[in-house]
Amino acid sequence: MQELDALRSMADPDRAAQMAAYHKADRTYLGLQVPQIEALVAEWRAARDVGERVALAASLWDSDIHEARVAAAKLLTQARIRPDQAVWDLIASWVPQFDAWAIADHAMTAGQKRLVADPTRLDQVATWLGHPNFWVRRAALVGTLPWAKMNHPRPDDLDRRERILGWSAGMADDREWFIQKAIAWWLRDLSKRDAPRVRAFLVEHGARLKPFARREAARLIQDL
Repeated sequence: MQELDALRSMADPDRAAQMAAYHKADRTYLGLQVPQIEALVAEWRAARDVGERVALAASLWDSDIHEARVAAAKLLTQARIRPDQAVWDLIASWVPQFDAWAIADHAMTAGQKRLVADPTRLDQVATWLGHPNFWVRRAALVGTLPWAKMNHPRPDDLDRRERILGWSAGMADDREWFIQKAIAWWLRDLSKRDAPRVRAFLVEHGARLKPFARREAARLIQDL
């Protein structure tokens, strides 16, 4: 596969060993930096229609090479894609395979675009909340970060924001560090736009969060 050959041609064994130790997931690492991957992806994206990009992304992901999975996600990270159902379906199919934060975050950055494009997909995301794999539960919060970052949300978006805050409240007792971090991340981002809402959340649910998550969520709120 020529795309994998292109990634392998830039391999840095020393950096790959460092990455394997850092990410801890048991897969092949090539030692590439993200800008190197992005430069290749830009070429691949320009030469393919949506269907071809989905097919290539699926193949790259299935290689289980760290950099190839990052490239797969970046191939599908675009605000406007039409049609996009196959793109969303592929991203959603990756979620149960998440096992490390970097790949999960790259994939869910692509997923964020598809959720904003069609918020009815939040119903599917809601089914992830009870999954035994905490990476899947975490993806529900990472994927919905756009609703924490909206400066001028419409009424429907405010409703969606409240729904996601309900998810966060429901996971406040989850002791997994990555879940606590994701809740804090969501609340911290929201506090930049709606500090009173985050303050109210923390008054009601903050005692159920781990201390580090509570501190992180409130870090930008001066009077809490």
